[in-house]
Amino acid sequence: MDVLERVRSLCLALPEVTERPSHGEPTWFVRDKKTFVMYADHHHDDRLGVWMAAPPGVQESLVADDPEHFYRPPYVGHRGWLGVYLDVDVDWGHFEDLVETAYRQIAPKTLIARLDEV
Repeated sequence: MDVLERVRSLCLALPEVTERPSHGEPTWFVRDKKTFVMYADHHHDDRLGVWMAAPPGVQESLVADDPEHFYRPPYVGHRGWLGVYLDVDVDWGHFEDLVETAYRQIAPKTLIARLDEV
């Protein structure tokens, strides 16, 4: 499975997630309204990654501890969003946790409750 397909399968596995292009990149939305993950295929640089919602402090901590895998993305980084490089060796278990965390940042309580039922 290629990287985009892997990201896509993790995002679309969450309740009421849809995908459509935004700013020329595959982007995943909660209830087709709010973005929680955006693919970044050489968007403003020569790196492959994703931008995702993150709780306060997570971006700063991960970027400081592991700049080889994490970065502050343009445009949304000032809001605490996290950039994750996908052109390096990815810890997919950790990545899956980050995707779920991004979803929890954006999704309404009713959808988070559905996620917690599983």
